[in-house]
Amino acid sequence: MKPHLERAAPRIDPRQLEKTIARSGIRLTPQRRVVYEALMEKRDHPTALEVFMRVKARLASISLATIYNCLEALTASHLVKHVNLDRAPSRYCPNTEPHAHFFCTVCGAVFDVPLAARPEETWALPKKTVVTNVEITLRGICSQCIRKSGSSVNPKQEPDL
Repeated sequence: MKPHLERAAPRIDPRQLEKTIARSGIRLTPQRRVVYEALMEKRDHPTALEVFMRVKARLASISLATIYNCLEALTASHLVKHVNLDRAPSRYCPNTEPHAHFFCTVCGAVFDVPLAARPEETWALPKKTVVTNVEITLRGICSQCIRKSGSSVNPKQEPDL
């Protein structure tokens, strides 16, 4: 799999989008719709500030606080995942399917990684437990950064970047 080529997130029909967000007791405002569309258009796990810059071109009067509120509503509605990587700003992922994230420690890009199996099939979990949320983050160097450096990286050695 080429890590820089993401699979498209399953798009939700506009009527279904409204129903999905309404089930959480939240109304689908024009601002929330535009924020959701901005996340769906480009699959790069943006920060709230990056979402703000994208949406500002469409809704000039929107504030950063409104962006945060929209992202919180979309996350509460399970339309977007909140991704935390160490102490870096939070990122937002429109892929709601179970998956892991690969974080490139050189360029900072974040990529979705499909899970080969359900966690219950991969790890020896305690008996009678139920997995309700999966957050797996892999760290390393993406293929583009390796190619740019002109080096081959052995997983047991530090890259010469």
